[in-house]
Formats: sequence, C-alpha cells, structure tokens
Amino acid sequence: MILTEHSRPSHTFVHISDTHLPGERAPLYGSGADADANLASVLSRLVSSGLRPDALLFTGDLADRGDASSYRRLRELVAPAVDALGCEVVWAMGNHDERGAMRAELGLAGGASDAVVEVRRFGGMRVIVLDSTVPGEHWGRVDEAQLEWLAAELSAPAPEGSLLLIHHPPLPTVLDLAVTVELREQSALAAVLAGSDVRGILSGHVHHPSFGTFAGIPVAAASSSAYGQDLAQPVGATRGQDAAQGYNLVHVYDGTIVHSVVGLEVGADVGEPVAAEEAGRRIARRGIEWRERCSSVERWMN
Repeated sequence: MILTEHSRPSHTFVHISDTHLPGERAPLYGSGADADANLASVLSRLVSSGLRPDALLFTGDLADRGDASSYRRLRELVAPAVDALGCEVVWAMGNHDERGAMRAELGLAGGASDAVVEVRRFGGMRVIVLDSTVPGEHWGRVDEAQLEWLAAELSAPAPEGSLLLIHHPPLPTVLDLAVTVELREQSALAAVLAGSDVRGILSGHVHHPSFGTFAGIPVAAASSSAYGQDLAQPVGATRGQDAAQGYNLVHVYDGTIVHSVVGLEVGADVGEPVAAEEAGRRIARRGIEWRERCSSVERWMN
C-alpha cells in the first residue's frame, strides 16, 4: 500500500471577485463583456461539478456602480447556487460598492455607512472580512478602528487558523496605473497581522490572478468574473479585456492552503478525459490510498 503525501482537504472554499454587475443588465463599458452571464456561468459550472464547498467567498466590487438593482440581481443569481451547493456565502466590500445598498439588498447587519466587517467560522477555521474601501475613492485603506477591531479578534487564535478577506490586495502591483488605486498604509495592517494565526489573505481588485506574501502570509488575488486584464501589453500600459475571467478554488489542508485558478473559458479536450469513477479505479489499481487527516488541528502551525 502507498499512502498519498497529503490527506483530503479539511475545508474547500470558492473565491470569486469583481463581479461588477451594472445597474441594468448590459455589456460593461461599451464592450461585449456580460457580467451577469459570466457569473451565471461560474455558478452553473460549480453546481454541475458536484463540489461541496464550505462557502462562496466574494472579495468585493460586487456591483459596478453600487446600484441597489445590481445587488438584487446578484442575490437572485447566487441564492439558487448556494442552495444547490449546500454552502454559505460571505460578502466583502469593494471600491465600486455602496455600503448602504449592499447591506440592504444582501441582508448584512450594521449601519448604512458602517464599514462592512464580519467574522464567520467554519468548524475550526475562521474567516475575517475587512473593509478596505474609502467612500468616494478607488484606492484603499484599513482605518484605525478596523485595525483595533482586527487586533482584538486575532488575540485569540482559531483552532485551524484564519483566512482574511480584503478587496485591495496588500501586494505590489504589476500594472503601473494600478498604483493610483492600491492599498495605502500597508505597514499598519502588517503590524497587526505579523505573528497572527492568519494563514491566507484573499483579495481581488486587480482583475488578474496575482500571488505573493504580506507580513509572511500568502496572498491570493483572484481574477474578475466580469472582465480580465491583458498583462501582455507594452510595459506601463493597461488594457482591460473581455477574456481571462475566472475564480479560485481554495483547498485547506492540515499543513498548507492551495489556491487554484479556474478560467471561465472551456476549451476542447486534450488527451483522454477521465471520469471521477475511473480515476478512483486507476488509483486503487496502483495500490494508492488516501492518507488520513492528522488528528491535531494545530498541525498547520508546525
């Protein structure tokens, strides 16, 4: 018998960002990008896959202009998928969102102008939502009140660690123009996160997959489901495109977290497609068995 190097994941999340639903359903910015259809495709593929995630994690820019009608359509698109997947949904605020309309239409607690922050628990794993938006601006900042709240929350570690959701990624930007809309005063956030139980930071905002570390913590920025960025432009240039849309799968293991980019486009088969049942038979024929999960939920800390 051969044991796999890793057990099955303890938690699975779906990280979706920058859905940018317009006030009335229409192509975005005069292009052919249909934000509603793209999100519907993401959700349909998830339901068809048989995946049973703990939650759908949305990291901001849910609406394109903060219209109540956008959040209403978002809720109507997401609710049936959440029911079919048997999971929860977590919403974070983005710079295109409007706090009052978002709270009212998505049923979030708090005052209309309050920062959208939340703590959710999935077994021993904690998901913390921060609000990096500055009303009337597209750059981001985590204010002192949130930093104090975050420090207090992190003072007691969760058994399986924490994930932090924040729209603006605390990473360098590879697009020059994006420095005008980046997360500012990052050192203050780093000081709170250093040495904490946060195992991963999930963001969006930049409309392309991006990965790095911040205060020693892995950061994963998901692409947009609405439209992508063309990173093959001449250095210094920026071009949005009706392509490269996607989302991330987040698999939590005892010792690591794996972020996998899933593109919206589906191509033709290459090689032999292998169904799940056949994959299981082939694994068994090779004498391979899945390793049991570690009994200690604190293994990730080692």
